[in-house]
Amino acid sequence: MASTTLICDTQPWKDLKAHTEDIKKTHLRDLMNDKERCESMMVEFDGMFLDYSRHCATLETMDKLYKLAEAASLKQQINRMYSGEHINSTENRSVLHVALRAPRDAVINSDGKNVVPDVWNVLDKIKDFSEKVRNGSWVGATGKPLKDVIAIGIGGSFLGPLFVHTALQTDPEAVEFAKGRQLRFLANVDPIDIARNIAGLNPETTLVVVVSKTFTTAETMLNARTLREWISSALGPSAVAKHMVAVSTNLTLVEKFGIDPNNAFAFWDWVGGRYSVCSAVGVLPLSLQYGFSIVEKFLKGASSIDEHFRSAPFEKNIPVLLGLLSVWNVSFLGYPARVSMESNGKGVSIDGVPLPYEAGEIDFGEPGTNGQHSFYQLIHQGRVIPCDFIGIVKSQQPVYLKGEVVSNHDELMSNFFAQPDALAYGKTAEQLLKENVSQHLIPHKTFSGNRPSLSLLLPSLNAYNIGQSNALLGCLSSWQAMNIELLLKVLFGASILLTSGELSWVRQVLIFQLSHSLFYLGYNCLGAVGLIAVCLALQLHL
Repeated sequence: MASTTLICDTQPWKDLKAHTEDIKKTHLRDLMNDKERCESMMVEFDGMFLDYSRHCATLETMDKLYKLAEAASLKQQINRMYSGEHINSTENRSVLHVALRAPRDAVINSDGKNVVPDVWNVLDKIKDFSEKVRNGSWVGATGKPLKDVIAIGIGGSFLGPLFVHTALQTDPEAVEFAKGRQLRFLANVDPIDIARNIAGLNPETTLVVVVSKTFTTAETMLNARTLREWISSALGPSAVAKHMVAVSTNLTLVEKFGIDPNNAFAFWDWVGGRYSVCSAVGVLPLSLQYGFSIVEKFLKGASSIDEHFRSAPFEKNIPVLLGLLSVWNVSFLGYPARVSMESNGKGVSIDGVPLPYEAGEIDFGEPGTNGQHSFYQLIHQGRVIPCDFIGIVKSQQPVYLKGEVVSNHDELMSNFFAQPDALAYGKTAEQLLKENVSQHLIPHKTFSGNRPSLSLLLPSLNAYNIGQSNALLGCLSSWQAMNIELLLKVLFGASILLTSGELSWVRQVLIFQLSHSLFYLGYNCLGAVGLIAVCLALQLHL
């Protein structure tokens, strides 16, 4: 093997290692008092708003991280991906999921061939087929319209489409397009899961989408054979051709299975399974449920982030910033130990050289306040785990109760804005003494703070923004963390601002992100307040 220079051998890495000692002596309470720093750590792009000022980093830290990115030839690596070079070295393949959502006139090459026309040929085929199914010109074996869809897949061919479907289920526009239709996903081979999937469905009105690139995936094909039997038993073997379609490149096995090869939708070996939601894997079942026009907006949102990642300077590049902060937290501050997450949980470099530093991060989470009685306590008072908070400015389904001062969504967002400050500032023993807390309780009620987090705001949760979030974060779970007692004190201050009636949403966002000292004063001086009932702290679960 040729000699390889690891990134940890470069001067920027060594500079960051030395710089780490200074950062470990600094508390986030002090960093948050630097207005210039806080304002410099906010980025806006295409309606998205990122605030990473609550990370244990200074402007000097960021400069050193940018130099590290340069030492790693990050810009060149990005260009290599977009130019179709085989950066997937273990399989000797291009990595071109960005081509799946590229504009029709884009040029993205793989092995010297522009793949975008092939992508759009499949998209056009999906559009035509899904419209025929939805308008009733394609019907089942008995002449009844196909209103129900079961998508069979596993891993990325299941999780990605399910994520988008879940997010769209309460979007008003998507709901309108989905009226009278059902979309279900089947991955597990447990017969109970199969029974639950077909419960209440009529084979005469059901279309099954089998997703397997090779048409040999064991779990997927077992489930496909089971549903084929369900259809055949009710309608006869010949009905399979009208009630089952495939997302696959193995037309021989598709036909042998009983599916018309003309009803097979292709995708390519340069699409990794975990990134395949923008291919026929996700576009077909989602178009059958919501219509192609909705799914096309999803693709455009993803394409927006792709172009941002490709062209924005590192200082304003949201995906790059998230990546650099992850490196900083994991490899320098040593917060979460490495676990085997699918994409980045590796212990060797791209050249197969063992890494002498931690790589990858632990990713888990819960929507809203679901985790407050489980892992939130750990994040506030246990080991330090960086958190990402993802919030939505405009609710998909706003609720305004008569006589209530605070709307459901405003209470939701009070949690969103309060939580990062609670993690950053914590609660000292001195503050507890001033509140006349019993001496024996002080160790239990003290919060060290200095726990990093970032906030990402999306303007709404429509198909376009879902596409943005998918491209930005993949299918990683967002972090949620709170301890109830500390959170409530911060929530009260957040609720006051949200219900003032004097601020537009944009001004509210900026004030919440800039006025850290106000939050600090608020939750240290207001004392205990009653529990604020929150129906959902986040509307986006990644």
